[in-house]
Amino acid sequence: MLRLCAVLFVVMALLQSQAEARIEDDAKPAAADKDKKDEKQNSSAQPAPATSSSGWKFGGSLRVRPEWWNWFNPGAVTVGRQNDYAFFGGYARLTVEHSLGRADVFAEVSVPFVAGLPTDAIAPAPQGQLGLGPAYRAANGNRNIYAFVRQANVTFRTIGENSSLRLGRFEFVEGQESLTQDATLDWIKRERIAHRLIGNFAFSDVQRTADGAQYSYNDHGTNVTFVAGKPTVGVFELNGNKEVRDVEYVYVGVTHTGAAKDFDARLFYIYYRDDRGLIPTDNRPLSLRSHDTTSLNISTVGGHYTRKLGGADLLLWGAWQTGDWGVLSQRAWAYVAEVGYQPPHFFWKPWLRGGTDRTSGDRNPTDGKHQTFFQILPTPRIYARFPFYNMMNLEDNFAEIMLRPGKRVAIRSDYRWLRLSQANDLWYSGGGAFQGDTFGFSGRPSSGSRDLGNLADFSIDFKATSKTVLTFYYGYASGG
Repeated sequence: MLRLCAVLFVVMALLQSQAEARIEDDAKPAAADKDKKDEKQNSSAQPAPATSSSGWKFGGSLRVRPEWWNWFNPGAVTVGRQNDYAFFGGYARLTVEHSLGRADVFAEVSVPFVAGLPTDAIAPAPQGQLGLGPAYRAANGNRNIYAFVRQANVTFRTIGENSSLRLGRFEFVEGQESLTQDATLDWIKRERIAHRLIGNFAFSDVQRTADGAQYSYNDHGTNVTFVAGKPTVGVFELNGNKEVRDVEYVYVGVTHTGAAKDFDARLFYIYYRDDRGLIPTDNRPLSLRSHDTTSLNISTVGGHYTRKLGGADLLLWGAWQTGDWGVLSQRAWAYVAEVGYQPPHFFWKPWLRGGTDRTSGDRNPTDGKHQTFFQILPTPRIYARFPFYNMMNLEDNFAEIMLRPGKRVAIRSDYRWLRLSQANDLWYSGGGAFQGDTFGFSGRPSSGSRDLGNLADFSIDFKATSKTVLTFYYGYASGG
């Protein structure tokens, strides 16, 4: 079984917005730019707004994206060619910011839109949705545009020395609470650390924010962050105004960067509760799962360490989970080990990277324990650029090369060997709760095999002007 995908992005920043500040969605440069200066420290990069004489700042951005999908052949006669389709989507955003002296007020209105969604690209169980086109269709029906307040918050910067408190609706991306000002380490933090467990789902046209509070403390290379939030509806549902009911999380992280900016380390704790009363997605028979709508109460403890060693770099990341998966006990783990090397004074500035990302799966659905690592509220495409899988019950071994032919062009190509950790568990996809009545993760049977497939992909980012970025992405997966 084969799968093909080609995606073209156009990212355009309006007014005085800086294109590089908006690249956090998908079109970030593929390799660290040694000439990049004054990296922003904010975890949710905002467009650099224009300033009026009254102190009000206005900004905005526009992203448009056609996508072509050729999903694995589901083998269902009723579907026909509907695993092969194209559609169009994007968003427009307007921002306003005003300083009140002791506080900064920020608001953002988003207008996501889609067109040409497939109408029948959902196969009978266990195949389900054939790519992301039907995910938008299932979440919105015939609706194709909506306007909502994506962010609205107040940041108090005078509550204490080196401290700030943000209240309201905002973006939060764990692992990116602070940046190091070093291009290599910051690329690793943005691309290989941030978003793994809590992210803004930046790939989708709606994305995700949170309602709550964020406290930050920064001093002498150390950042302490506390967040209590409720995720908003969004991701595939165009109406992102509401909260996802009965879902909340607490995050505590302590990050330290070495004085020489040659290493970065973090310890974190995440508590997640889901009390929506939905049938969970796991490897138990439906007859058992349908009678277990008890709350999920999951605690995750983990950390990361990344270091530069001359032209080489190292990343270690790990997490352990305990708590309650309904009536089951949650016991799961995950770890990451990756290395990279950038040969000095080499043509096109190559960056070679490789490693393994592994998470636990559940080998026995009847032993009273749930051992599948739970990814909480991630941005899947950061780690699955062709997002037909996520980090749950997975072994992801990869090699990649990144090239910089010039300051305006970045090229990246990955090859991934994908296997399930446990054949008795499921092949999982999805990025967490985004609607009140949708669990947020889906699972397909493994058919007794661990071989999920191999993925090869290629992308080019081109900074056409100071305010416009073009990205082309193509991925090909051979199914296992």
